[in-house]
Amino acid sequence: MRLILPFRPFSGQKRSSIAIYAFLVCITAVSMVLFASPSSAANQKEEPQMADIKIESSKNVVSHRAYASLLKRYVHEGEKGEPSRVNYTALAANPKDRASLESYVMKLSQSTPSTLSKDAQFAFWANLYNALTIKVVLDYYPVSSIRKINISPGLFAKGPWGKNLIDVEGKDLSLDDIEHKILRPQWRDPRIHYALNCASYGCPSLPAKPFTATALETQLNAAARGFINSPRGARVENDRLIVSKIYDWYEKDFVRDDTLSSDANVISHLRLYADKELAAALKGRTKINSYEYIWTLNDVIQKTD
Repeated sequence: MRLILPFRPFSGQKRSSIAIYAFLVCITAVSMVLFASPSSAANQKEEPQMADIKIESSKNVVSHRAYASLLKRYVHEGEKGEPSRVNYTALAANPKDRASLESYVMKLSQSTPSTLSKDAQFAFWANLYNALTIKVVLDYYPVSSIRKINISPGLFAKGPWGKNLIDVEGKDLSLDDIEHKILRPQWRDPRIHYALNCASYGCPSLPAKPFTATALETQLNAAARGFINSPRGARVENDRLIVSKIYDWYEKDFVRDDTLSSDANVISHLRLYADKELAAALKGRTKINSYEYIWTLNDVIQKTD
């Protein structure tokens, strides 16, 4: 026996309330997409299940010489406080060097990073991430911002970070996978955020030299100091501490003391690499006043205003 309930249409007031509620839900969903980290939507896909890092020493090597040559020709280091810039126009117009970049990326795709030493694996993934970022910009160049390269899957996804771009050891990988499924969980080192470049003015500079196992610690510390002591990393204006949005998107990566607030942990991290001027400005501070990030392409011909 079926129980049939009488249909009672909603009153005008109830219909209005439901419509308002539905509108607020939609606005909340859109806001979460717009103000989340640039690649958070793609983090929902299945993890690639890369092998855990176990090798501490290995004689196996992957050469980054071709990539080093490209960086030397097309990356221009910025003056104090300015990020490095990439001459995408010149690189895009040089078929030989574009082919060299393609060949380098292909060579990494055919490598077996799991057989490398731990530091060599980090160098492998960081260099691959940065080289792939240059390649994807060139594929859609000219473009004013990497966020306009909307090739990631998902209705509200922005940018290229969620699209599978390469196969390594039988796994299809996106830029998101390299950063959030491999480097961040396996190394748990906040300096990862200074090693990876997202082709934007607000990002830590694209290194002018490839990462290498032998110089990795020195390179990571230099990258951290370079970004933190630039206005893009941290600065005090009118007694207000302004830091990169990176410290908001990935605040958990900078936690060293669970008894401190998120702001205090980030500030403690900044002090580790701050020069005398910034260290003095940070003295006694436990609160971040605002965050900022500039998405303009890190192109030699782009302006940030």
